[in-house]
Amino acid sequence: MSADKTTILIVEDEPSIVELVSFTLKEAGWQTLAVHTAGEAWECLQRRTPHLVLLDWMLPDQAGIRLLSRIRADRQLQSLPVIMLTAKSMEEDKVAGLDQGADDYITKPFSPRELAARIKALLRRKSPEHAQDLISIGPVTLDPGSHTVTLNGEKIEIGHAEYRLLKFFMVHPERVFSRNQLLDKVWGDHAVIEERTVDVHVLRLRKALKDAESLIKTVRSVGYMLSEK
Repeated sequence: MSADKTTILIVEDEPSIVELVSFTLKEAGWQTLAVHTAGEAWECLQRRTPHLVLLDWMLPDQAGIRLLSRIRADRQLQSLPVIMLTAKSMEEDKVAGLDQGADDYITKPFSPRELAARIKALLRRKSPEHAQDLISIGPVTLDPGSHTVTLNGEKIEIGHAEYRLLKFFMVHPERVFSRNQLLDKVWGDHAVIEERTVDVHVLRLRKALKDAESLIKTVRSVGYMLSEK
């Protein structure tokens, strides 16, 4: 599995729905993982945090809403975007889902196009670094769709780690991040990387940016930021 590709965990026990949803999401350019029970979902979440969870209301081992409560009670997972899939169009169920911390819900049967649009909107809101829109700051443009970076319209060579770092900085311009925060946000909790490795990647990123290297600022005793000022 590609580590930086947006991954969506599907928690659903109906094979036909899993198939439809997986196909829809892959067509939209996302990676999918599918499990059939709340127990399997929890095990999966302990191993690797996806970027979003599609959670069915009715699961064979326990209600999806109980798993949602567990996710929201976990410090590492509490801000994970969750969309509830429900066959229930009952208003009180939707309210209950939102009360428990669901970010959105979609009622079965749903159109694949609507599902993809809802996911896109939620990712843009909750995890702007996983949006697919072009990002331009100064002479630098980053295209998440093709994983390319251009400087004054010319494509530049950039390493995988430096690309991820640049993307994070461009999504959060004018904000200072400590090395620790960058490790957490860019490489994730499960990465075993030392803080000084961040300095190495910043150095490489500046080199890749050539004349635009001054966009990446060092803030003494704090960390780094991207700024045009």
